[in-house]
Amino acid sequence: MSEKKQTVLEEKRKVLRITDMDPKFKYEISKIPGAEKIMLCFQCGSCTADCPIARFTDSYRPRKLMRMTHLGLKERLLPSDVIWLCSTCFTCIDHCPQGVEVASIVRALRNLAVKEGYMPSVYKDLSSSIRETGYAYKIPELRLRKRGELGLPPLPKANIESIVKIFDITGFSKTVEEETT
Repeated sequence: MSEKKQTVLEEKRKVLRITDMDPKFKYEISKIPGAEKIMLCFQCGSCTADCPIARFTDSYRPRKLMRMTHLGLKERLLPSDVIWLCSTCFTCIDHCPQGVEVASIVRALRNLAVKEGYMPSVYKDLSSSIRETGYAYKIPELRLRKRGELGLPPLPKANIESIVKIFDITGFSKTVEEETT
């Protein structure tokens, strides 16, 4: 059995204990702009039924994330890679009969995860690249030369000074530099 499947099975077998729950967590989330309607979720499942990501993976279920938030499973949610799978297409919001902004709640969970020191390395790498070059990934010199050979105009230069300033003012520079998961 693959290591990934083994991990999934172990997660399913985890016993939920009352000590795992933080009853104040849902109230903490509800104070974050965009996540105020978390209490209106009655677990109908429309968000998951219509989610394009849920169609292709068994691990991402918006309904499950909402339930875990209601139960206060903060210590399971924030370190989880699952919260980073949402594509923020807002299909869940469009179909929610209660108007719960599921994508905004996922964003709030991601922001809390970053504050707690959980950020997938791919996002850290992308952020570092934006800070250094203005682009999400470093464009190889070969590609830049090829553009010139094809008669294409040079790529616009990013205002790195402004990007660094924004990163520094918001504290994101420190977040990206910190060792995260």
